[in-house]
Amino acid sequence: MGFDKIFQFEQALAEYTGAPFAIMTDCCTHAIELCLRYDKTSVCTFTPYTYLSVPMTMHKLGIAYSYYPDHLPERQHWVGEYKFEFTRIWDSARRLERDMYRPGQMQCLSFGHGKPLHIGRGGAILLDDELAYNRIIRMRYDGRDLNILPWNTQQMFTVGYHYKPTIEEAQQGLALLEGIKENPREPEFVQYPDLRTITIQD
Repeated sequence: MGFDKIFQFEQALAEYTGAPFAIMTDCCTHAIELCLRYDKTSVCTFTPYTYLSVPMTMHKLGIAYSYYPDHLPERQHWVGEYKFEFTRIWDSARRLERDMYRPGQMQCLSFGHGKPLHIGRGGAILLDDELAYNRIIRMRYDGRDLNILPWNTQQMFTVGYHYKPTIEEAQQGLALLEGIKENPREPEFVQYPDLRTITIQD
């Protein structure tokens, strides 16, 4: 069977969201990180009301980041998703809807606790850039091409990261996605703390 369930879930997720491609990862934060790495992002701006792992990722990657200023209140609080300005990357952790994909963008989903597709763990990237898809899908699992089994018969590897989902999570995602299709959920506002009050140190 190999990784068939992962491929099936990715295909089902792409079809439901209207994205040409979907890449499952082990969490939304790592989905965002892979997009930032692929696009070689050096600067971005985003809401200060988001989860701590987002500025941690920027800090780790050496990305110069800032928060939306107070005179843009509509960008301070978000429902379902927000964009990293100066990029094509979205944190869509709290959104999962039919045909939600925005052409030309990379939207990162979360399947963690309290999210629309509640697997308990996992994430995904929605995208239409075939070159990015072919690179990132290998980056998410140690540079591996999952069509090649066993892995040690693969001869060429690009740099990858150990951000893989499990077959069991993909199987659970397939079952839960059917329920989402029958009973879609509107994104809900969740109040995050103001990250401008924290300091990150090495």
